[in-house]
Amino acid sequence: MAVKIYNIIPPAIPSGAMYLFTTDSGVEYEVRFGRSEKNILAASIVFGVLNDEFAQEESGEYSVVNRGEVYNVLATISEVVRMYKKEHPRMVSYEFTGENRQHEGDGTTQMTARTKIFLRYVSKIFGPDWIPIIRGNKVIIVKKSRIKRSFGIKRR
Repeated sequence: MAVKIYNIIPPAIPSGAMYLFTTDSGVEYEVRFGRSEKNILAASIVFGVLNDEFAQEESGEYSVVNRGEVYNVLATISEVVRMYKKEHPRMVSYEFTGENRQHEGDGTTQMTARTKIFLRYVSKIFGPDWIPIIRGNKVIIVKKSRIKRSFGIKRR
């Protein structure tokens, strides 16, 4: 079965930071990009569910939605990140931290299932000019041309 990218509603202004989409089952998602206070060319990627039906759950907007659409949702989030990258070509890094579920430890030192699945998409989203750095449950994707300056790491 082919992976589907849902219809994406971009921000009202092209340089905006919030994108929306709705799955075939009616689950509404929001994908946001937050700029780092320390580096304006670094952004955090955050996505979650907006539907009220999930608001009562402990994890709120980070609820696990199991409606058989995970690959379509991830393909759509990947496309949103590519859209954002195109509008912000000078960005040097992106960061993602997957929200942990109760049985996954502290969500800081151990990589969660959400972080692992996002990590599987990094090369498809960012391509060969970017490299992921894993720090506990956090994935920082850095432009290879900036890796040494930003993190003191030698390029391969």
